[in-house]
Amino acid sequence: MTGSHFSGARTPCAPERVMHMQKLTKQTLTNLCSQMASHTWTDDELDELVDPKLGIITGFQDLLDELETLRQIDLGTIPPAQSVQKR
Repeated sequence: MTGSHFSGARTPCAPERVMHMQKLTKQTLTNLCSQMASHTWTDDELDELVDPKLGIITGFQDLLDELETLRQIDLGTIPPAQSVQKR
């Protein structure tokens, strides 16, 4: 697909947009559940994902923060089997 944004090539005149992750909200998860409605979620389950109180799971925001850290690292510079460290 020549000239398409799906080609993987970056156009030199287009500035690269820096994306910053927004803080997770219950409304975001509710919207996601509505879009991918293969499983019903209770309000209590969504609340626990947004702000864990029971200590059973890692909060979804914590997971997103770790993914954001990974996104910012050039993974080609990390040797195999090394843990990821926040900067």
